[in-house]
Amino acid sequence: MKIMHLSDLHIGLKLINQNMLEDQKFILSQIMDIAKNQKPDVIVIAGDIYDKSQPSAEAVKVFDDFISGLSVSVPETEIMIISGNHDNAQRVDIFRSILSKHKIHMIGNPPVYPEDYIEKVTLCDNFGNVNFFLLPFIKPSTVRLITGTDENGNNLSYNDAVHIIIERENIDATERNVLVSHQFYLQCGTSPQDVERMDSEKITVGNIDHVYSDILEKFDYAALGHIHKPSKVGSEFYRYCGTPLVYSASEVGQQKGVVIAELFGKGNVKTSVIPLKPLREVRVIKGSFSEIMEQGCDDYIIAVITEKAEMDKQNINNELKSRFPNLLKIMVEDVRRTEYRVKYSDDKEMNIFELCKFFLDNPDEQEQEILRDVINTIKEGAEI
Repeated sequence: MKIMHLSDLHIGLKLINQNMLEDQKFILSQIMDIAKNQKPDVIVIAGDIYDKSQPSAEAVKVFDDFISGLSVSVPETEIMIISGNHDNAQRVDIFRSILSKHKIHMIGNPPVYPEDYIEKVTLCDNFGNVNFFLLPFIKPSTVRLITGTDENGNNLSYNDAVHIIIERENIDATERNVLVSHQFYLQCGTSPQDVERMDSEKITVGNIDHVYSDILEKFDYAALGHIHKPSKVGSEFYRYCGTPLVYSASEVGQQKGVVIAELFGKGNVKTSVIPLKPLREVRVIKGSFSEIMEQGCDDYIIAVITEKAEMDKQNINNELKSRFPNLLKIMVEDVRRTEYRVKYSDDKEMNIFELCKFFLDNPDEQEQEILRDVINTIKEGAEI
């Protein structure tokens, strides 16, 4: 059985202040061509369809055109979609039972009540059954009626909550099983700080949302979403395919692609990556104003000026725009500011948590835990 694994489309996202819909249409059209060529049995989209929980009408149309195009290009292919942390779960769930009759499985809500279980879709090929477990993004508070709380009445950790939700499933180990999930899975024995996170991701303070990957061992393949850099979680078969486009400066230089996973007999899985070529690259160009002006292209450009030009900001902007019509941002490297960052944050810009700790003059562990909770609560409120 051939699976085409996508995730984190983030339709409607703006790169700095640049509308990316044209680029997203281009890359989704390329993905449709890949699907037509590969003829997968299943196409998986592992969460974050949209960039916002209330997407624009234009973003919804882009996604609608994409799914409609896939249905025409590969009519025999089953399409499986889950919601991510950027999506509105209730909206993704709409017409769920009707769409499933047309080979489209859109799962927005995870199990919530004790009688609920992970949505399971079973397909069959020459080697037998393949069971797909479709688990949308969950927060411990969402599933507390199933998982319960700790001895103090607080929600469980993300790790404990996700483990309980998956462990209660009746998974037949003699058959092939695939998990589709949108969470931050972490290889056992490693720290969240060991995982390179992208600027385009929503990151909880203290990385409290991590889930240890031992739970993935129940599955022959895990099609994961949430981490924007293409990566593996301790195995060739537990993979983040990453975003289809570069969505932040921290992703510049990454080769984006579509993962193809082929399941043969039990325990026999083969994976490969088909690279994607964007309409425009995202590039960081660094040098003096005159050095930067010597170059010119239609790519998305972040210009880092190392030697200030003798003209005002507006003229600098206009001059660069004449050479780079898709200029995203102009930065002027400030040596003194860089030295300040090194002094106080070990050569890294402080995040919100570190800044608060700095101004609170190194609070103790209990105070830090309260601070994490406050910042994460504010962040979640801002996302609604």
